[in-house]
Amino acid sequence: MKDYLAKDIRNVVLLGHAGSGKTSVVEASLYLTKVIERMGNGKDINMTLDFDLEEVKRKQSVYTSLFPVEWKQRKINFIDTPGYLDYEGEMRAGLAIADNALVVLSAKDGVQSGTEKAVKLTRRKKLPTIFFINKIDEENADYEKTYADLRNAFGKQVFLFELPIKEKDEVIGSINILRKKAWYYDNLAEPEEVPESYKDEVEMHYQEIVEAIASTDEELMEKFFMEEPFEEEEIAKGLRLGVRSGEICPVYCGSASKGIGITRLLDLISEYFPNYAEKGTVEAKNDKGEDILLETNENEKFSAFVYKTVVDPFVGKISYLKIMSGVLTSDSVVYNPKKEQDEKIAQIYVVKGSKQEAVGKLFTGDLGAVTKLDVTETNDTLCTEEAPVIYPDVDFPEPMLGVAIWPKSKADEDKMSFALQRILDEDKTLRFVKNAETNEQVLYAVGDQHIDVVLSKLKSKYRVEVTTSEPTVQYRETIRGKAEVQGKHKKQTGGAGQYGDVWIRFEPCDSEEMVFEDDVFGGAVPRQYFPAVEDGLRECMKKGVLAGYKVVGVKATLYDGSYHEVDSKEIAFKAAARLAYNAGMPKAKPILLEPIGKVRVVAPEDYTGTLIGDFSKRRGMIMGQEVTDEHELILDAEVPMAEMAKYATELRSMTQGRGSFHIEFDRYEPAPQNVADKVIAARKAKLEEQ
Repeated sequence: MKDYLAKDIRNVVLLGHAGSGKTSVVEASLYLTKVIERMGNGKDINMTLDFDLEEVKRKQSVYTSLFPVEWKQRKINFIDTPGYLDYEGEMRAGLAIADNALVVLSAKDGVQSGTEKAVKLTRRKKLPTIFFINKIDEENADYEKTYADLRNAFGKQVFLFELPIKEKDEVIGSINILRKKAWYYDNLAEPEEVPESYKDEVEMHYQEIVEAIASTDEELMEKFFMEEPFEEEEIAKGLRLGVRSGEICPVYCGSASKGIGITRLLDLISEYFPNYAEKGTVEAKNDKGEDILLETNENEKFSAFVYKTVVDPFVGKISYLKIMSGVLTSDSVVYNPKKEQDEKIAQIYVVKGSKQEAVGKLFTGDLGAVTKLDVTETNDTLCTEEAPVIYPDVDFPEPMLGVAIWPKSKADEDKMSFALQRILDEDKTLRFVKNAETNEQVLYAVGDQHIDVVLSKLKSKYRVEVTTSEPTVQYRETIRGKAEVQGKHKKQTGGAGQYGDVWIRFEPCDSEEMVFEDDVFGGAVPRQYFPAVEDGLRECMKKGVLAGYKVVGVKATLYDGSYHEVDSKEIAFKAAARLAYNAGMPKAKPILLEPIGKVRVVAPEDYTGTLIGDFSKRRGMIMGQEVTDEHELILDAEVPMAEMAKYATELRSMTQGRGSFHIEFDRYEPAPQNVADKVIAARKAKLEEQ
């Protein structure tokens, strides 16, 4: 593959709902340009881009993949992203390096939650967007309804550019509305006149496009009002301006599996999508944290952004990057400002699906990869040490679904930490927490499928098998009453004995940890034994008398006792403190506290009633709600965290994948008696098993 400058590169991210055919569009483009000899098929597990073992197993895209296509002296970098919502992190990584978006949807299924998510993110990033309605030849396809749904969902900037020709419910060709020409699938080489029955509809859509084009330029607008026809060059100019500004989002159609519509789609991408150089400048921060602008051309100082990391068992760490400015050359030294360390660039690669092709240079705007960097991670910037810059991080979704994982064997235990660290290096939407209190290792992910991929990868790639369980909810215990008790430890076995005698007052207080005070008069307990009493009580507070949970909000006062001149020792007073704890805490009206979380849910306004009703079932309290200009509901609530263990999955079900949420611990509150009884019984049963 030859070198391409920024002006000849189109970085296009493919987005859409799972199963819409995004990967097939790239596959068809590769077949059309003779990069591959036969088109892959997801059902036959032979797709060029879905090559990972997890993708083969699931017959769907799991990771973002990259494949360049050369088309009419230009390079189109296709960034194929998974559509399933559990893999949203991969989609966001692809979006971060894209300059344009191709949203693919199925003519059978129409606008789905994945389509809505894709358009929402492209508009947030202000990416020029083209829609491709795929699978128009399949049974139950409804192109007209899909287009109408597109316009209703995303506004009047969505315009039809291609219209299928039907005969007896079978699609036999399509009409290009701008050219007013028809192509039949049995003779794609020769355009024909538009069939008479379609002329009125074609003219209507043509006038809609012309009016939209006129609004992009004052001269064109004036000519439009004068009812003068546009020249072909004027239409092309207005269309470029409209697509770049987002005022025009063309809708094309075809069947990727049969290669239908791909040629005109590539023409549209090549002609009307902007190249990276057209940005002019890109924002970054310098080493002082100040905002700066870098020019998007080859003459600017080098900088690149690492958007993805893959740990290959044979090659090692592969860092995928986009050249933001300047030129990257092999056998060079670059600087990582976040890690404040140099990195040696040995070889540069152009990524073609599962393969990497070595090249000498990568120019501004291009996408590629380098291997074996020492400290560089996803979201890092590479640049020159003389002019350090940092680009904004990819805004990855926060993992909210947790599962405790346990190695099946000692061999698995030895390998698990290493394997998990490699997986965490690759996937920034995972979080791994070692909980010292519960003695659990908890993996947090975006959803059930996401967790399943990680566990499968542990087994297939690293030979580590694990079992899973729901993470333990960290309840607390406290007291509501007051108790004064004696703890007396006396042991005589011949020779020196043990003697410790304490009187402890237990009472509530406002403190996370136990508050210890002494109020002993007359030397009833020598001061030298106070620390031993305190240590004994603190050890006991780790396990409450109700269900063995940590005790909080207790003040313990040592106010009396006795000692023996010979037999009293620190260990004896520590044991006496434990006896006092076991005797006094049950008398001090112990209660169970449950953790309460602050939750924020964002979802379409239509789901307001469903979400509020669901929080009511979870014993939650609505704290506030508002609706944005985009008709999105922002719902704030406080909910017991025990009720939210599977909320990530359940929210997706309630909102058809359109909702997201964040939860964080806020405080502890007394659990209702019926809840406390169940928790205590379950905890005791578990402790007995152990």
